[in-house]
Amino acid sequence: MRKTPLRQCVGCQEQKPKRTMIRVVLTPEGDILLDPTGKKSGRGSYICNHRACFEQAKKRRSLDRGLKTQVTDEVYDQLLAQIKAHEIEH
Repeated sequence: MRKTPLRQCVGCQEQKPKRTMIRVVLTPEGDILLDPTGKKSGRGSYICNHRACFEQAKKRRSLDRGLKTQVTDEVYDQLLAQIKAHEIEH
């Protein structure tokens, strides 16, 4: 039996399975992207697929600290769109 990798959400600070979360990555080139595969190289931060976690992370600027750079509103907009799409599916 394989161990399920856990990651900490930057919004709610809870440990959850990696596959259930959204990874935001700072690439070596300096771009900030959403990483649905979880395999892109670079510094990553994880956030739950819940709007409450998104609101907490944005309010506290947790992604900025996790990625050690300024996260633009465009990235937050992309993240919110992905969370909304996930809510519609479920």
